[in-house]
Amino acid sequence: MKTMLIIAALAVGTVSFVTSPVQAGTIERACLKSDRKAATRALCGCIQQVADLTLDRRDQRLAAKFFRDPHRAQEVRQSDRSSDETFWKKYKQFGSNAKAYCS
Repeated sequence: MKTMLIIAALAVGTVSFVTSPVQAGTIERACLKSDRKAATRALCGCIQQVADLTLDRRDQRLAAKFFRDPHRAQEVRQSDRSSDETFWKKYKQFGSNAKAYCS
């Protein structure tokens, strides 16, 4: 249900696809700076839109670090800290939503 609400909100254009680098969010900037060939402004902007709907600012800052240091994601995923477990559940949902909406 939450995924459908996110897709519906994005489909009606609640958030604009076009952002300037100054307006770009944490996830979008990290995505654009990554060395991935598929990291286009449109794709990174779409991923940021999903992040804005599913992750708070603190979670976005942590997730953005994964673009620079993918091993950090593995450390968080395997962590025994309850806060990391909570984050990882939200991050997995974010990833599923981004994949469904942005691909």
